[in-house]
Amino acid sequence: MSDSPTEKEVRQKIRSGRFRTAIWGFFSDYCNNSTIHGVRYLGERRRPWIERVWWLVIFVISISVCSLLIWSSWKKWDDTPVIVTFADKSTFVWQIPFPAVTICPEIKVRRESFNFTKVFKKVFKERENLTLIEYNYMDIMLQICHSRKYLTNPPFGTDRITEDFSDQLKEISLVSKDIFAACYFGEDSLLDCVDIFTPILTEEGFCFTFNTLNASEIYNPSALHPGYEYPIQETESKDWNLEEGYATLDLTTHPQRALGDGVRAGLYIMLQSPEKDFDYLCSGMVQGFKVHLHSPDDVPQIARQFFSVPLKKEIMVSVKPSMITTSEGLRAYNPIRLTKRSMHFFQMFTNSFRSRRQCYFNHERQLKFFRNYTQKNCELECFSLFLLKECGCVKFHMPRYADTPICGSGKILCYQKSIGDLVLKTLEESLQNNYTNSDCNCLPTCTSIAYDAEISQTDMDWDKLFESLEFPKRFLEGFQSATLSIFFKDSQFITSRRSELYGLTDFVANCGGLLGLFMGVSLLSIVEIIYFCSIRLFNNLKMRMTKN
Repeated sequence: MSDSPTEKEVRQKIRSGRFRTAIWGFFSDYCNNSTIHGVRYLGERRRPWIERVWWLVIFVISISVCSLLIWSSWKKWDDTPVIVTFADKSTFVWQIPFPAVTICPEIKVRRESFNFTKVFKKVFKERENLTLIEYNYMDIMLQICHSRKYLTNPPFGTDRITEDFSDQLKEISLVSKDIFAACYFGEDSLLDCVDIFTPILTEEGFCFTFNTLNASEIYNPSALHPGYEYPIQETESKDWNLEEGYATLDLTTHPQRALGDGVRAGLYIMLQSPEKDFDYLCSGMVQGFKVHLHSPDDVPQIARQFFSVPLKKEIMVSVKPSMITTSEGLRAYNPIRLTKRSMHFFQMFTNSFRSRRQCYFNHERQLKFFRNYTQKNCELECFSLFLLKECGCVKFHMPRYADTPICGSGKILCYQKSIGDLVLKTLEESLQNNYTNSDCNCLPTCTSIAYDAEISQTDMDWDKLFESLEFPKRFLEGFQSATLSIFFKDSQFITSRRSELYGLTDFVANCGGLLGLFMGVSLLSIVEIIYFCSIRLFNNLKMRMTKN
């Protein structure tokens, strides 16, 4: 005779037995019908208690080990859902834009318009009074020139500068014809440098940029206002964006792209620097130019990354693109891990199934000043807002609203301190993984392009060349020159790609394998438990109430 209770006996216990008897009858009913290994031995009648205890211990150990392994699988899914690997095929350089090139002369001002060294000595050595024009120019130039680092406590300058600072600075700065002698791009003949290099205001003063987007494509309308020098291009980039790339095979689109690798397909610039305008107190010990390569949709930030082009040198820049894309399967993932404080119940539920991918698609993050999200633009905006909060004004080159005050040289120490404070604050937030409460939260874009440069240089002797060509030496009088060549190193490069390392399917399959190995549990076994705890329990209670 079987030790398991019959269906009739179970029903009798549940229907008319005492409460404890009914509970045992319901438990025996489940054990007798369960598909989970080992459970049926717990509900058999007339079994010695030692056997039931033995099976209970085995069952608990099995559940514990299985739970630990499932937890380990969960942590793997939650912590490392994304992997960056190489793409399946190479990318041609004509599929991406040629890098935007921003060139800043070390000469910040024309000496005939404003003699910085002379005025500096009048202020900080001779303590002479200045004219109103000299005072205004000096207030602006102290924020650009290297000599500001010699001022530990500058007694000179105002806390605010006027809205027409851009016009004042432009009046005394070099223009493109002062620094560009000749320009070539690709197979084109000699180009007009004034047409392809657009003035732009940076922390280095007025610079000149090539292949960047139009101001209306970079900034939001609220950030476009008088009193600031924005890059203005004749053509707009209607056929290109960072996430989707070029929408057409037409090679004449903007931003421009190179047709191949090598010097002939790149950008060649002949630069010159007027000797009469050299000012070592303002520009420092090195004369020449600072060059910054960046994506066309990024605002150039020269102080963060640049390479120098010294005078009397030929500089060759071999560019190797570094591009990261993101698979469509990761769009469902949260860009960051939400903290419990910042989550509602629904967010906590969905966050369990959508781990962080650590990047933003363009539509996921809206910036106040910029139309499109990029990490560098986000960081620039964050610093601008932080500086406004700490010092009550922003630096002249930063994005801002029209009514935002502009810092004068009297605020130099304040914004230098703010740089360090913001770095420490960002570091603390990253160490605590507190991204949701961060003021910046500037993750990388899910599609990004960087341009790594390999630089080589050699001496250049214009005197010998002109002597060989029998050119008059007057062409060289008063100027020192340098040449700059920028080109792609190879015609193809390998793109990196973010993709799903350990997805929901992998997690469920792993859990199913562990449950099947340790307990013989399948999906129907889980449904069976739900059935016994809901429908079957309800029917049993209904039978018991009907009997009573």
